[in-house]
Amino acid sequence: MSSLALGDLLLLVTCAPVDASRYLAENWLFGRVGCKLIPFIQLTSVGVSVFTLTALSADRYKAIVKPMDIQTSNTTAEICARAVIIWIFSMTLAIPEAIFSDLHTFNITQTKETFVTCAPYPPAGELHPKIHSMATFLIFYIIPLFIISVYYFFIARSLISSACNIPVEGNTHVRRQVESRKRLAKMVLVFVGLFAVCWLPSHVLYLYRSYHYSQVDTSLLHFISSVCARILAFTNSCVNPFALYLLSRSFQKQFKKHLCCCCCCCHRRRRNPPLIIQHSKSQGRSTIRMTSFKRTNHSLASSSLINGNHICHEGCV
Repeated sequence: MSSLALGDLLLLVTCAPVDASRYLAENWLFGRVGCKLIPFIQLTSVGVSVFTLTALSADRYKAIVKPMDIQTSNTTAEICARAVIIWIFSMTLAIPEAIFSDLHTFNITQTKETFVTCAPYPPAGELHPKIHSMATFLIFYIIPLFIISVYYFFIARSLISSACNIPVEGNTHVRRQVESRKRLAKMVLVFVGLFAVCWLPSHVLYLYRSYHYSQVDTSLLHFISSVCARILAFTNSCVNPFALYLLSRSFQKQFKKHLCCCCCCCHRRRRNPPLIIQHSKSQGRSTIRMTSFKRTNHSLASSSLINGNHICHEGCV
């Protein structure tokens, strides 16, 4: 989940402002370096999201269908290793995006105007954009979702079989275990569904543009569709924490626990006044004087530690 959250945060911080600037400015504002770096970061983040969801589906499959295997394999080091592999694999797949993306000049045939923007291929190319968009659609959308669907088919079959095999007056512990597995499977399935719904319009628009690469569509419908598709894609990075809070009881408990701890710490800092510590030495005696000012009763309380003996004084202010 941490890897998924980091990928979502990276996408929001780096790519959302850039996409907003594309609709507000006529030309590309981030230079040639930004043109190569930003598409690389965006595709890496998308890869981390979809491949992490695939790994989570595989993990749920092991936990539900083969629970004995997960008890011996899911160590912390192994989970971290999987996350690192997912990041390296996503970055490797995004390298061509950094290599081929560059600043290109496009012509608007209706108005005879030109503008410079960041694109993976020059406007003269026809075949490469089609291959690139189709490969991106298959690798980052269709194939992972197909693998996830296969995993969830076996998960659903196992859960249905487990529910049927439990007797009417069955063991309460077994029933709770089955219900817990259902909740975990449902949580991952919601994440997958959100990803599929939120990223489908962006992939469809990218395919449409790739098959009309040399023509710049300036229609109002295309503009509204592009803005809505990008907002929907970035929304996927925002809704995952809310979905996790609604679906996971353990996450709710931990979130409320940490929230209460933060509130209690702030309340204590407001109520407890600071201590003024004074050090003094006289006639071979070491004195530490601590003074606390309280606003509530306007009194002054002080305590002295003289050679290990504690003396307390109080007086009015």
